[in-house]
Amino acid sequence: MGDVILVVNAGSSSLKFQVHEVTPDGTLAFSLGGQVSGIGAEQPGFRARDANGAVLEDRRLQPGDVPDLAAAQEIMAGWLQGHMPGPPLAVGHRIVHGGPRMSRSVLLSHDILDYLDSLSPLAPLHQQNNLAPVRVIFEHWPEIRQVACFDTAFHRTQSPVVERFALPNEYYERGVRRYGFHGLSYQYIAGRLRETMPEVAAGRVIAAHLGSGASACAMVDGVSRETTMGFTALDGLPMGTRPGRLDAGVVLWMLEQGMNHDEIQDLLYNHSGMKGLSGISNDMRTLLASTDPAARLAVDYFTYRTAESIAGLCVAAGGLDSLVFTAGVGENSPEVRAGVCSRLEWLGVRLDEAANAANAQVISGPDSRIGVYVVPTNEELVIARQTHDTIRGML
Repeated sequence: MGDVILVVNAGSSSLKFQVHEVTPDGTLAFSLGGQVSGIGAEQPGFRARDANGAVLEDRRLQPGDVPDLAAAQEIMAGWLQGHMPGPPLAVGHRIVHGGPRMSRSVLLSHDILDYLDSLSPLAPLHQQNNLAPVRVIFEHWPEIRQVACFDTAFHRTQSPVVERFALPNEYYERGVRRYGFHGLSYQYIAGRLRETMPEVAAGRVIAAHLGSGASACAMVDGVSRETTMGFTALDGLPMGTRPGRLDAGVVLWMLEQGMNHDEIQDLLYNHSGMKGLSGISNDMRTLLASTDPAARLAVDYFTYRTAESIAGLCVAAGGLDSLVFTAGVGENSPEVRAGVCSRLEWLGVRLDEAANAANAQVISGPDSRIGVYVVPTNEELVIARQTHDTIRGML
């Protein structure tokens, strides 16, 4: 293994990593990757694989082994020390919120870290977790270059009409605007479509990133025109524990009932969405397997609101040629895809039931006016490429 780029994607319940080798022609080749899962949960685990998919490590950890992200970082760092020949050329990090200043990946400094830290109230579930490994590396290995890659940057191509809220201009100047998220995932989908289905990529595409966090994005020729998430990652589609689109008056009502900021934030980020509606779980697999009417209500709500938002995004795209499902639920749940698409039949969407059940790449039927596809996402590869491009001139 020669020069490598290390990718770190620190979330609220998992810590993912990938190592990409820089080849002699300057391209990147995946070498190994893995994740520490179940941070703070009863059944944490650690898994890693190599470029051929062979399992290098797969072990269940004890509940007390991974109480927090710091413990997960120690496990990851200890394992990597035995599987990397030396320090990486750079470490690329997924940073959820870049605010109004960040429209592309940047080399991290302490000043930029302070700015990104100031954005934490806009992404309380993610930002501090994203920044935690940055701080550890700055402290212990300050000579290693670090690059921030932003989920918000992909959407900076959107028009002012899409970006603005109907608020006085002073709020826009202070950064209150629609940013959008999951941009690293959408950038990967746009690039993957160009590589494998260029005729699809050139058209009007709506990609639905459906997972614990969920959003959808309208793209024309691979450029973001509109997305469902806005100022924070609370907006848009319902999610595992977040409500999605919500009348702001509900928050005012909560304040009038005596709830404080922290209580409201905890409710909206941790106890709403599928978990709140069902009263059972935030996991779509659990809800689909349940016979409880509340679980069925949550699933139906999710598919209805997702279809409704996809229809609305057609305005920004000027129509719809192709619909792409991606992320954990989008890639692996035929039931959810069928539920969404059945509500879009008036648009001419027709599924091939057998292809959908098999999680095939093309799941639309021959009589469908809209092409429907399943495309696995790879945010870490986008981070690796952006990191390499950012430091290329420094080597």
